[in-house]
Amino acid sequence: MQKDPEAESPSLLMGSSRQMTMVRELARRAGVSDAKALITGESGVGKDLVAREIHARSRRAHGRFVPVNCAGLAESLLESELFGHVRGSFTGAYRDRRGKIQEADGGTLFLDEVGEMSLRMQAMLLRFLENGEVQSVGDQVLRRVNVRVIAATNRNLAERVASGEFREDLLYRLSVIHMVIPPLRERPGDIPELVAHILQNGGHSLRFSAEAMRAMGQHRWPGNVRELQNVVEQAVWLASGNTIQLDDLPEAVRTAGRNLVTRHERRRQLADNLFDALRSGNFTFWEHVYPLFLSRDLTRHDIRELVSRGLSATKGNYRTLLKLFGMSPDDYHRFHNFLAAHDCKVDFRAFRNGAPAARRRSEVTTV
Repeated sequence: MQKDPEAESPSLLMGSSRQMTMVRELARRAGVSDAKALITGESGVGKDLVAREIHARSRRAHGRFVPVNCAGLAESLLESELFGHVRGSFTGAYRDRRGKIQEADGGTLFLDEVGEMSLRMQAMLLRFLENGEVQSVGDQVLRRVNVRVIAATNRNLAERVASGEFREDLLYRLSVIHMVIPPLRERPGDIPELVAHILQNGGHSLRFSAEAMRAMGQHRWPGNVRELQNVVEQAVWLASGNTIQLDDLPEAVRTAGRNLVTRHERRRQLADNLFDALRSGNFTFWEHVYPLFLSRDLTRHDIRELVSRGLSATKGNYRTLLKLFGMSPDDYHRFHNFLAAHDCKVDFRAFRNGAPAARRRSEVTTV
């Protein structure tokens, strides 16, 4: 009789917050099914651990868990990595090689950073998902495999579909089960437990002082759990005693409270710099600003601040704003759809009559 994988091993997912309790429950329920799953969330939140958790709780736990980083390989290499190749199919193919999909037969294939796949590779993946058959590069034989696919990305795939960079039919295929992993800043109560786990795994008997732990709780953790692990490991080697003090932490963590006070001023300066670059013609919105927003280097607040500066310069005229931001008149509806989808739209009427800067700033920051 096959053992229940859920009863054999503890969860790989740490944290007792409501958010992580829900993630563990969703992972358990996802393990019961063989349906394809899509895991989304910021970089460093542990999407790979969630995928392993699903695999460990599934009937495929006895099979292999095969991860593939879709962003780490060029298109031609990724095709060979996934589907395999036969000898002589291209320069350097000196022997037959099984692809990762075949290696995962009977188990789980984890496609990390699936949002970085080219459209051609997306089409090939979609074909495999539809028929379950693999054809190696240079081979004429189709082989059927039994693989569960779990994909992950830190990208907003719906936005990439809208911009023509990701296939809508592939998104539907991958997201039969969709799990969103919350960033660490939304569950600061998990930090002490995660810190204790990192220290224990490293064989360290140190502890954090109350002041140091308080600073850890105030930090925004843009790198999430991955950043937390690096900070803990660095503090361990800097500590002179058995207790990690505030001074043993990196400056960005030590000054977390002060950074919260000055964040609005930094954002205002960022919007000014971007606006100057757009107005000078060195930047265009779609080529430079839009990718920064997709990679989360810009927030919705930053976009609203930038649009406000543009509307101030054009006296509230969105069509003139297009030219100022390096866009064509045909981009009018696309730009408005983007702003509406991300709650970045700014009321043009506040700028038609030359509203004072202080009033405009107040209206923008409360949108």
